[in-house]
Amino acid sequence: MSPKMGAAKDLAEKMLLMAEQGGHYCSKKTDNLCKDCCCQQSSKSSMSRLCCVLRGLDLKICLFLFLIIPVCTISIYLHGQKITYFLRPLWEKPPKPFNVIPHYYNENVTMEHLCKLHGWGVRDYPRRVYDAVLFSNEVDILSIRWQELYPYITQFVLLESNSTFTGLPKPLEFAANRDQFKFVEPRLTYGTIGGRFIKGENPFVEEAYQRVALDQLLRIAGISDDDLLIMSDVDEIPSRHTINLLRWCDNIPDVLHLQLKNYLYSFEFMVDNNSWRASIHKYQTGKTRYAHYRQTDVQLADAGWHCSFCFRRISEFIFKMKAYSHSDRVRFSHFLNPKRIQRVICKGSDLFDMLPEEYTFKAIIGKMGPVPHSYSAVHLPSFLLENADKYKFLLPGNCIRESE
Repeated sequence: MSPKMGAAKDLAEKMLLMAEQGGHYCSKKTDNLCKDCCCQQSSKSSMSRLCCVLRGLDLKICLFLFLIIPVCTISIYLHGQKITYFLRPLWEKPPKPFNVIPHYYNENVTMEHLCKLHGWGVRDYPRRVYDAVLFSNEVDILSIRWQELYPYITQFVLLESNSTFTGLPKPLEFAANRDQFKFVEPRLTYGTIGGRFIKGENPFVEEAYQRVALDQLLRIAGISDDDLLIMSDVDEIPSRHTINLLRWCDNIPDVLHLQLKNYLYSFEFMVDNNSWRASIHKYQTGKTRYAHYRQTDVQLADAGWHCSFCFRRISEFIFKMKAYSHSDRVRFSHFLNPKRIQRVICKGSDLFDMLPEEYTFKAIIGKMGPVPHSYSAVHLPSFLLENADKYKFLLPGNCIRESE
């Protein structure tokens, strides 16, 4: 018998034997893994089938399935918002640039000359000015705002709700602290509005609802055509001389956004000069509506300060993080940890661990990381400096906050 025929006979006998035993035979040469997993009688078990599947996979595929995919999934879960913000220039174009009006001011220059420098005339008498705000819990910043604007405001209008924009119940903080604001009482129109407490609703719906109510409160306060109306959040503070300029000058724009210096946590951390949502309007009955979005392309430069999350107590930070319209940025519960919040404040980092909201990669990269410390307290609201001991938490070098 030839060697080939002998080998064939041996192969046939082995196959016959395996069939009688209910097993399987590997017709190809295999290593020990195949013999142990695929070609034994136990191959019907789930472990053996898994072993056979793994045996057929390439090492790179295994790494991709069991290492790279899980790591990517966890990274997207933890940092997906950062990735989205970083790629923002790819899917969103920057807004149209403002037509910025240069702002001229010196205390020794006459109002007539200041108006002329801006290309405006001067009035025989100043316009009336109404300052209207929605109030949540910013007691300290409201004091600084109203003291800064007090000499030139005809009527302070404040609306308060027992609900946050996110539908959480809240106490009427202004009502509880009204004694601190006796200096504006003769010129104050105060109103309250009940919250709707609709679960799951977009917070901006409740915010818009309250702004409509503020329109009604302004009419109760007696606003009329050609009066000036300041539309801004409590922490967006126009400078005193800006308001005085606009009430005395004639032929100013009907709607004018105010460019404010943008601060975070205190006047120690200056982010940029690009806060723009604050605006001032020549009131027109039936046309002017209280809003907090872009309403014109015209902006007056260097017109005040925006101090965001400038609170005295850690508890106030936590409240706002849960209460305001962007509460969805609290992606993880540890963001609300008081010790973490204190560390973030002193470092000048972002409370929500987010990247800058910019429209170019250059701007995003330029603002990444903590906000640089500033040790200048020049050209800040006068009341703040006059009462530095009381408001030292807002001044450079005082980042530690009270716990309650």
